[in-house]
Amino acid sequence: MKKQQKIKILCECAMMVALATVLSMIKVWEAPLGGSVTLFSMVPILICGIVHGTKMGLFSAFAYSLIQLLLGIGTVAYVPDPLGIVLCILLDYIFAFTVLGLAGIFSKNHFFKNEKANLYTNIALGSLLAVLLRFVFHILSGAVVWYSITKAGAWNDAVFRYGKWTYSLVYNSTFMIPEMILTMIAVPLIVLLVRMIWGKVVKKRMAE
Repeated sequence: MKKQQKIKILCECAMMVALATVLSMIKVWEAPLGGSVTLFSMVPILICGIVHGTKMGLFSAFAYSLIQLLLGIGTVAYVPDPLGIVLCILLDYIFAFTVLGLAGIFSKNHFFKNEKANLYTNIALGSLLAVLLRFVFHILSGAVVWYSITKAGAWNDAVFRYGKWTYSLVYNSTFMIPEMILTMIAVPLIVLLVRMIWGKVVKKRMAE
């Protein structure tokens, strides 16, 4: 890969990370104990993985995870023990956001003969997988880190009625499912952008 092309890709990914950060600050709804529904904030990171491949996608998503960690450092400060802090950082931030870079993992699959149908399917499946993996990491964090903290704080009756896994699943669903729906609604727009702006790049990757 030529040096100029590498610089171009890095600049494009940096722009997408910056856009995702700005969008993450536009909160459609915010859960009372952390987590929120944002305005398509995951979409730019998904595009990085779809257009430039898994390696650059994960690199961009990791950079984004560090920014989200800095923005959410106040939430991490609520965790009382060192192990909990480490798990919170890894599960709620580093792992949860880095997996978004896997959105392009299906880019070389050929489910259909029609090119447009293939592109739409690959983007939809990759985006869904990436968002679901983020959801899984938040559920893990909710169960192993936040459940005991919430229970000790006696925040609501539900935390006493349900086990940690059920509680974490239900709580994280309140913001992750709407976030997932919004992201999947944006898939046709992602397809359009990819075809219009990065069409040749994606075709080359799919043919490799």
